[in-house]
Amino acid sequence: MAASVLDQAASSLTNILVLVIAARVSTTTGFAAFSMVYLTFTVLLGLNVAYVGQALVLERGDEHALGAACRSAVAFTACAACAAGGPLLLGGLLAGGRQGGAFAALGLVLPLVLVQDGLRYAFSALRRPGRALAADTLRLLCVVPALVLQPQHATPARLVAVWGLSAVPALLLGLGLLRPFATGAAVRLRGYLRRGHLGMRFAVEFCVGNASSQLAVLALGLLADPLAVGALRGATTLFGPLNVLFTSVNAFGPPVLGRLGGRRATTRAAAALGAVLAALGLGWAAVLYALPASAGRHILGATWPSAAALLPATGGQYAVMGLGTCALVTLRVLTPRATLSVQVVFSLLTVVLMLTGYRVGGASGAAWGLAAGSALKATAAWLRVLRPRPAERAARTGVSAARHPDPDGVS
Repeated sequence: MAASVLDQAASSLTNILVLVIAARVSTTTGFAAFSMVYLTFTVLLGLNVAYVGQALVLERGDEHALGAACRSAVAFTACAACAAGGPLLLGGLLAGGRQGGAFAALGLVLPLVLVQDGLRYAFSALRRPGRALAADTLRLLCVVPALVLQPQHATPARLVAVWGLSAVPALLLGLGLLRPFATGAAVRLRGYLRRGHLGMRFAVEFCVGNASSQLAVLALGLLADPLAVGALRGATTLFGPLNVLFTSVNAFGPPVLGRLGGRRATTRAAAALGAVLAALGLGWAAVLYALPASAGRHILGATWPSAAALLPATGGQYAVMGLGTCALVTLRVLTPRATLSVQVVFSLLTVVLMLTGYRVGGASGAAWGLAAGSALKATAAWLRVLRPRPAERAARTGVSAARHPDPDGVS
C-alpha cells in the first residue's frame, strides 16, 4: 500500500510540475495553448485508465495468467494510442499555428506517454507496485530537467515534444521490469473489443463523471477564449496535492470501508474523512490566497494573476469535492450500482453550470459554476448514501407494525 501511494504521489507530482514549469517558461497565450493540449491528453489518459487499467487490476489468476493479461493490456494501449495519435497529428498539421503544432506534437508522442503510464496498472495487477514506483520516479527525474532547460517563451509544440520524449527512459525501464512476467505470454486483443468488456462500464462512468467537464473546458478554449482555459488549468494545478489525496481515497477507500462491517459504521467513517478533506481544501485555498504576488509569479509565471482570481471558487470546489469523493466511495461499497446515475445527472449539470457561469462572468463565473456543480453532486451522493435500502425500509416497516398492530387485525 505504501509503494502504491508513493507511486500515485510521484505520478501526480509529475503532472503538477509539468504544468508549473510550462507556465513559467511560456507566455500567457503559449501556456493557454499548452493547457488545451495537456487537457486533451488528460482526457485520453483517463479514458485508457478506465477502459484498460481498471479492468486489468481486477484480473485474477496465477502469475502466468496475469502476465498474459498485462502483455495484452500494454499491446492494446499501444494500438489504441497510435489510432488516436494519427488524427491528432493530421488535424494539427492541417490547422497550423501554435495550437495546431502543439496538437500535432501530441499525436507523435501519445503512444509513448500512454503506454508508459499504463504500465502502472500492469504492475498493480501483478502485485509489484515497487516496480511501478521505480519507473514513475525515473519519469519524474527526466521530465523536470528536460522542461526546465527549455528557453523562455518556448513554443507549445516544443514543450509538448520535450515532455513526451522525456518518457522514453521510464518506458524502457518499465518494459524491462515487465518482461520477466510477460515473456512467452499470448497477446489477446479481442477481449478488449468484445461486447460486455468490464472496461466499457468504467469508461462510461469516466466520460460522464470526469471527462464531460474537461471536454467542456476544452470546447471553451476552442470556441471562445483559450486564456480562460489557461486560468482554470493554472488554478486547478495549484490544488495538485489534494488530487493525490482524492485519488488515494478512490484507490484504497473501498477495501478499508468494506472491512468496517455495518452501514452505519461505514457511513460515519466516510463522513469523518470527507470533513477532513473539506477542511484541507479550504485551508490549502487560504494558504494560496495569502501568497504574495511575487511568490505566485515564481510558481506560475505570467499565468498567476488570472489563476489567483479563481482561487476562492476553486478552493470551494475542492472542499465540496472532498465530501463528494467520500460519498461516492461509500456508495461503491454499499450500493455499487447507484454511482452511475449520480455521475451522469450531476456531471452534465456541472457542465451546464460552468458554461452558464462563463457566459455571465467569464473565467470566474465558469469556476463558480464548477464549484456549484460539485456541491450539488456531493449533496446528491450523500442523500443517496443516507437513503435506506429497500430491505432496510421493509425491516423498519415490520418493526413499526409489530409495535403498533392494526386494531382491526388487517395488515
